Parts: sequence; C-alpha cells; structure tokens
Amino acid sequence: MLTINGITVRLGGRDIISRASAAIPPRARVGLVGRNGAGKSTLVKAIIGEIEPDEGAIEMPRRTRLGYLAQEAPAGSATPFETVLSADVERTALLAEAETCTDPDRLGDVHDRLLAIDAYSADARAARILIGLGFDEDMQAAPLDSFSGGWRMRVALASLLFSAPDVLLLDEPSNHLDLEATLWLENFLKAYPGTLLLISHERDLLNNVADHIVHLHAGKLTLYPGGYDSFERQRNERLAQQAAARAAQEVQADRLKDYIARNSARASTAKQAQSRAKMLAKMQPIAAVVEDPSLSFDFPDPEELRPPLITLDLASVGYAPGKPVLQRLNLRIDPDDRIALLGRNGNGKTTLARLLAAQLAPMAGEMTATGKMQVGYFTQYQVEEIAEGGTPLELMTRAMDGKSPGAIRAQLGRFGFSGNRATSQVGTLSGGERARLALALVTRDAPHLLVLDEPTNHLDIDAREALVQALNMYKGAVILISHDRHMAELVADRLVLVDGGTAKPFDGSIEDYIDFILGRNQPKTDAAGAPVVKQDKKARAAARDAYKALQKAQGEAEKRVAKLQAEIARYDRAMFEPASAAPDLAKLNMSDLSQRRGKLAKELEEAEAAWLAAGEALETPDSDAS
Repeated sequence: MLTINGITVRLGGRDIISRASAAIPPRARVGLVGRNGAGKSTLVKAIIGEIEPDEGAIEMPRRTRLGYLAQEAPAGSATPFETVLSADVERTALLAEAETCTDPDRLGDVHDRLLAIDAYSADARAARILIGLGFDEDMQAAPLDSFSGGWRMRVALASLLFSAPDVLLLDEPSNHLDLEATLWLENFLKAYPGTLLLISHERDLLNNVADHIVHLHAGKLTLYPGGYDSFERQRNERLAQQAAARAAQEVQADRLKDYIARNSARASTAKQAQSRAKMLAKMQPIAAVVEDPSLSFDFPDPEELRPPLITLDLASVGYAPGKPVLQRLNLRIDPDDRIALLGRNGNGKTTLARLLAAQLAPMAGEMTATGKMQVGYFTQYQVEEIAEGGTPLELMTRAMDGKSPGAIRAQLGRFGFSGNRATSQVGTLSGGERARLALALVTRDAPHLLVLDEPTNHLDIDAREALVQALNMYKGAVILISHDRHMAELVADRLVLVDGGTAKPFDGSIEDYIDFILGRNQPKTDAAGAPVVKQDKKARAAARDAYKALQKAQGEAEKRVAKLQAEIARYDRAMFEPASAAPDLAKLNMSDLSQRRGKLAKELEEAEAAWLAAGEALETPDSDAS
C-alpha cells in the first residue's frame, strides 16, 4: 500500500499541497485528477523522492520499485529496441555477471534469478511494447537521434513499461501518442499487475483504466471509488450538499445576528444574546462552491460565406519535390462542417491540416478556396512558442494592430483574460492558460475555418469540456486532429481517415473506428478467407442501419444538449455577472435575458428527453445489430 500521511509541500513560500492524506490500495489503478496548477506533478515528485515534503510522510513497503516517466526524452545512437532492453537494470546486470562468473554456486543463483524474472522472453516483450506504441521493425532498429522528440518520448514510455516497477507513475502518458497507441496503452494498463498512479486529462482513458480517482483540490486529496464518470457524479453530489449546507448555515447565521441585534440592549435577554454571539463567532464558515471564471472559450462568429470554403480535386501535397506525402486528395469543406482527421501519427494528418490552412501549396491537382476566407490554425507547438517577454494584452495588441483597445480587450475576455489576467506576465501562465491565449490569438480575425492540431494537450478535463461546448457553439467550420476520443466524438460530424498516402471518408462513428483499430466486430470469414454469408443478411443490414441511425440521433441530441448548456451559461453570466457578459448579450435588459433564457431552458429539456430516448432505444435488444 502507498500511504500519503498529512504531507505539506511549499514552493516559493506558498502551500501547493497542504496536510494532504490518502491511502492507495495495493495493485489499485488510480487516476490522479485536478485543475492545471493544482499540484499533481508536485505530488508525484514527492512520491518518487525528488521533492522532500515540508511536513508529513509518504510510506510504502521496503524495496518497493518505483517507476516514473521522466520529462527528458532519451537520445544518442542506441536504437529504441536496445534502449528498452537496457531499462531492466537487474536483467542487464545478471546477464553480464553470467558471462564472467566462475563460481558455480553463484552462477546457479544467477540463472535461477534470470528464470524468475522471465529474462529470456525479454526480447519478445520489448518488441511487443514497441509495436504497440507504433514502432515497426525498421523503426526499432533506427538510432534514437533519427526520431523527433515525440517519438523519443514514446521510447521513454516503452522503457518504463518494460521495466515493470511495483508502483508505476505516469504523468500525461498519452500526450505524445495517437489514438491507436493510446488504445494499446489503455489495454496494457488495464492488465498491469502492480500499482498504477496515472495523471491524465482524458476522460475515456480514466474511465477505462482507473478503479479509483484521487482528486487534488485546494491542496487536499480525496479518494473516490470507480472511474472518472463515477467520480464526477460523486463530486457533484458532494458539491450540492456543500452548497445546501452553506445556504442553511447562512440562514442560521442571519437568525443569530437578528436575535443579537434585537436583544443585546435588554437586560433580561443580554446573556442569551451574548451566548448566541459566542455561537456565531465559533461557527466555522462552509466554503462557497466557486466556479473558475477562467474556464472560458468563446470563438468569435465569422461572416457568412457561400459554400464550399475549400475544394480539393486530386490534390497532392508534401515537402520535397517529387515526394508527395499525400496524393489523390478529393475533399470538400463547407462552412458548417465538423471534420475529425483520423490515422496514426506519421500518416500525414498534420500535412493535410497545413494544406487546408494554406501553409503548404498543392504539388499537383487543384485546391480551390473562397477568396474572403480567414483560417485560424492552432498547433500544440504554438503554446510552447508564445513569447514570454510580455503580457497577453501586449501580444494581442501587436496581433490586432489598428484595432481599438475595446476590441482587443473583448477578444482576450472571450478566453478568460479579463482584468488583471490580461496584464499578467506570459512567463507566469500555466500550460492551460497559454493554450487559451494561443487560441485567442489565432481566432482574433473571426476565422471561417478553424484547424486545430491537438488542442487539448495542455488542457485539464474541465477546460476540455468548455472547449467542446465552445466549438459546438462556433458558427464556422472545424478541422480537428485529436487523440482525445471524447472530444472528437462530441465535436465531429464527419470522419476522414488519413492512411496509405491519401485521405478518404470513414463511414462510421469514433466507436466504429476503435472497433476497426482493435479488430472487433469484423466480418467472419471461412477457411479460404471469404466472407461468411448468412441467410438473414438483409435483415441484419437493416438492423445495422437502424442501429447506426439511433447512434446518429443520440450523438446529434448530445451535441444539441451541449450547445444549449453553453448558451444558457452565457445568459447566466450576462444576468449575474454583467461585467463579463458577451458583447451580443450585454446590450439586452434583464427582462429580455430572462425571457430568452427560459426559452433555451425549455429547448434543453426537450433535447435531453430526445437524448435519453435515443439512449434507451440503443439499450433495447431489438436495436442491437452486433
């Protein structure tokens, strides 16, 4: 068992973790969650001994082997295969000793230990892990220095998984993975025999792997049983209870204050008033449930343009003359499209995104784009490249040269940078804040097309949900590359698979694509490899079509619910926090705001009913087409 006993960690004179305690059960798979900046990485560093707690202690059985994914990617002339094999330090040392040992008794002990740790199957295990993380045979034999930083981080992850520590600590392990590798990692972690502590902001990964959630909030740790959805339900119930208790306490405090005010001056009731004054002074205030105002994404709506925005006709694109990465591209993008690009890293998703963003020109074929179209192109690298020598206000002022101070402030406010936040130094911003600033910068001209290449890597779960809602409210087109299947599922209406040197529509849902990757629900074949045809083929096809129609209806209803919730939140903000109201709502009076909100609430009730009905229909045996 891993036990955290009342630890406090101070950095820069501030308590990051304050008297936090939690007991991690043996062999538990625990998701560690919390807002960006809450101290999750600090806690992990305290567990591995990199940081000494100022108070308290972290306890675990003696000789517990800890494994932690370092932030530095391995480099050098060694191959990924050699690097992974060398990660098992004990095996490497025993094999070296077996080559030179002359003591027969010691040599016997060495071989017994090699058998005990399954050393002779190490080559196969290393290869399986590397294949799962996307390394084919040729890549496994190439020098590390020939790979990008993201691929070398995969080697670091493979090395850690191969070493099989008793306690495995992973900090955002899927950030450098595509969806295919993330699914493999998910299955690997579900079967991991040791204790797992996983920091992740991916809802599906946490739901499918974790059997406990530890929530780090305000320096404290709270352990919840179950996956992320279970944690969210339990936490919401706890917050509702907290809000109700605070309301009840405020009523009680008001009564006490009223009694004291009315009875302090009267001799006959002065003692009772003094007693109630002491009771009021001792009353421990229950903290208010505070929503973070920085969870803000509000994309400016573009001017309307006639479709199509972009048309590709047998286009090719690449970087070196005569060596296209993608060819035979036929694609049409309309103003209301929501497209997710699927496929393994290295297949050309980013290349296609750069073509659509006009950062690459077609090498052959034709690409036609509407002349007035504005494109906002976001990449994860922009977050890291934002200049630190300035403030969000200064950066946006330079980017929106010639615009009024009000327009500049309004654009920053859409993404949570209002008041003092707009004038804080960029160097002090968290990764999530930098991501919001980068999105604010790339959308400053109200683009008709948003191209988002891994927009969630620096965002926590709450921020990802806010981004999903904002994208569903956005009136332009979206091209999305993301390994976060939850985001792709809620945002995308169309899927395009980038594979085999081209890009083609994928007919199905994200779940269908996952089944495709994992080889599930594939057509049965006979001994010769031919598809097995059954008599009820038409009936089964009709059932599949009906099932897909229900899935589509449920997905559309879910997106409708998300859009309405986001719109209601905008009206709530305008009604109760007028200073932060969106420009289109700030000019409305309270009566109009209330009336429109009521109409939206009714629409939300209808959308939720439709979503529930579709879900119930999917769960009935008659709708099961599998």
